[in-house]
Amino acid sequence: MQHPPELYIGLMSGTSLDGIDAVLVDLGQPIPRQISTCYLPFDGALKDDLLALHLPAPNELHHAQIVGNRLAQLYAAAVASLLTQTKSPNSQVKAIGCHGQTIRHCPEHGYTLQIGSAALLAELTGIAVVSDFRSRDIAAGGQGAPLVPAFHDKVLRHSDIHRVIVNIGGISNLTNLPPLAATTGFDCGPGNLLMDAWCAQHYGKPYDDNGTWAASGKVLPSLLKLMLEEPFFALPPPKSTGRDLFNLNWLQDKLTGGEKAEDVQATLLQLTCLSIVQSIQQYCVEAKEIYLCGGGAHNRALHNCLTALLTDRSIQTTNALGVDSDYLEAIAFAWLAQQTLHGKPANLPLVTGAKHSRVLGAIYHS
Repeated sequence: MQHPPELYIGLMSGTSLDGIDAVLVDLGQPIPRQISTCYLPFDGALKDDLLALHLPAPNELHHAQIVGNRLAQLYAAAVASLLTQTKSPNSQVKAIGCHGQTIRHCPEHGYTLQIGSAALLAELTGIAVVSDFRSRDIAAGGQGAPLVPAFHDKVLRHSDIHRVIVNIGGISNLTNLPPLAATTGFDCGPGNLLMDAWCAQHYGKPYDDNGTWAASGKVLPSLLKLMLEEPFFALPPPKSTGRDLFNLNWLQDKLTGGEKAEDVQATLLQLTCLSIVQSIQQYCVEAKEIYLCGGGAHNRALHNCLTALLTDRSIQTTNALGVDSDYLEAIAFAWLAQQTLHGKPANLPLVTGAKHSRVLGAIYHS
């Protein structure tokens, strides 16, 4: 049965702080149809300002609002690019689902904070904006993250095959999709953010292309053991994390100062892989198929490491399932916006720990 088009835009800028993933998608069909995409990188000044907002500083509330307005301008430029590519009027788009940029995520204190001025974005684009998805889940006693497993459950589940979807962004998280059982999911630990930060500091590049630099080093067993002693890794789900915990200060506290930079990078890559693998082995033991998405899916050394550690499982990207691994999260936030406009719950209490399913997000009408 053919359904009329239902166009939404999804915007995602995550903990990697690399830029904005934007997608125009038709959600009128059972399987989302990707129409156009746009990626806008953050310049160095914006990235530095966002990083600074993760730590207390004088006049930080003012700075957060100013940077949020700059983000809204960049979000609006991404939306304009999508509409120009497809020659689509903004009136055809039902809403924009905008995750915003997380600068604090503290569910243990009952709050999370994403900036990006959804009100200004609605004004600039003339399109309704749905944002602040995490707060309602936290108010209901949840972690507020990860939220994307609900979308994975909707479009990537198989009736007979046990699948796991692993998103490797700044933070890595997984979605467990067992046949005939409820979907679960949680944050595993650092994805790209520690590797990216170390690479930028010592190699002068924003990320380690294909993990080539990491592959040139050797894993340091004592450092790896020390990092794996972080209590977060032993916590049972539901759990979520971010830059509030995993950052360069966290890493520096564990270094003696005599390590080779490439060996630290190799150890950070191993940490990312082991935190994913141990999560799968503990909570998704029957899984047969692993699908990767997010920026880390492009890291060949990381992919090879996961393959070596999970020899009895198939490992591919979500492209094999017909969903672009680079834009899956952006599509998910378009879907979350659709759920909000339709008044449908979009959190999974088994994933976030919320007491109940809730309609997520705040709507800024155009």
